[in-house]
Amino acid sequence: MASKPRMNEFTETCECCERTTPHSVSVRLRTESTKPDNAQFSREPYRVAECRVCGTVTETRMNNA
Repeated sequence: MASKPRMNEFTETCECCERTTPHSVSVRLRTESTKPDNAQFSREPYRVAECRVCGTVTETRMNNA
């Protein structure tokens, strides 16, 4: 019986491995402001993909407004 794919696991191209490999994908909020007064207003979502073969992590900002 084949195992079910995990909800946060996708097959993507890994630049480090130079082939298509499974990746764990999540969304994280990152604070972009270095000023403490504005930090709560400067959180942006980032897509984080980690190659399950070599461990390379790629982060992509999701909101380019």
